[in-house]
Amino acid sequence: MLETAERTNGAAAMDAEIRAAPIYRDQYPEDFTRVAVILPCLNEAPAIADVIAAFGLALPGAAIFVIDNGSTDGTGLAAKAAGAKVIVEKQRGKGSAVRRAFAAIDADFYVVADGDGTYDAARAPELIDLLVRERLEMVVAVRRKVDKLAYRKGHELGNRLFNRGLRACFGSEFQDVFSGYRVLSRRYVRSFPALSEGFEIETEMSVHALMLRMPVAEVVCDYAARQGGSQSKLRTYRDGMRIAWSIARLLRQHRPLAFFSVIAGLMLGAGAALFYPVLTTYLDTGLVPRFPTLIVSISLTVMAMVMMVCGVILDTVIRTQLEIRRLLYLSAGRPQREW
Repeated sequence: MLETAERTNGAAAMDAEIRAAPIYRDQYPEDFTRVAVILPCLNEAPAIADVIAAFGLALPGAAIFVIDNGSTDGTGLAAKAAGAKVIVEKQRGKGSAVRRAFAAIDADFYVVADGDGTYDAARAPELIDLLVRERLEMVVAVRRKVDKLAYRKGHELGNRLFNRGLRACFGSEFQDVFSGYRVLSRRYVRSFPALSEGFEIETEMSVHALMLRMPVAEVVCDYAARQGGSQSKLRTYRDGMRIAWSIARLLRQHRPLAFFSVIAGLMLGAGAALFYPVLTTYLDTGLVPRFPTLIVSISLTVMAMVMMVCGVILDTVIRTQLEIRRLLYLSAGRPQREW
């Protein structure tokens, strides 16, 4: 009872602080009834009630959905008690939870965040306002660590490396491609296939916006440490490998010419390295004593040429598919009424 009273008092104080700020009254509308807040959760019972309360205060009237991804600690019950609507997705993985939410929920604006209390819910109206004012399709909250325990140094290094990799592969300008705090338009959600199963869902979301040339923006937001009793579900090496594989798969899928050119270049280099000693021996002696090496080098060269041809053909096919996807995206439903 005492804990509940403290939480209620804290929520009331937060509400008063938010609504007392002039920027809230002057810029942000009071009607958030067409906004859906989506919180994918796996065993976040210690934090979920506070997260729901924070988003409820920041976005009065918004529908808050908790996607219970097979929790065993009573996350769903805690979310219902806090006033959220609960959707159960038994297939494990954040991507599976997000995919279920996008298929089941109809709204004009979607706020996607985590249920661990690390993201600043009070910034949600600002992100929505930017999306509407600039007519964007996605706004990403760039994480600014305000607590040394917010995430480990290994995760920081991995985030920087993957951001650079995505920039090299797709020309991305995202500063924080793995941020789980995003505001999405109805048109974005209706055009997004959501094929990923795990934490690589954020990478897929970013690449989707990049390939369809969607207008997007980033806003720096505070990123805090998890609340007591909440544990990260991210496994550094396992999920890092999955994300790396996801980037390679997306590169093959969306930029096949670049993908197969890299493979062709490696094969051509290996073939040339094997052919060089055979050639020098032939020029010196007029003999070719290493026929197996010659056969392998020629085979690698032929395979490299085949890879290049495949890349050119698939690039033409993908360009046609992108045109179709772009048309589908443009024809997807816009907000039911202007804000």
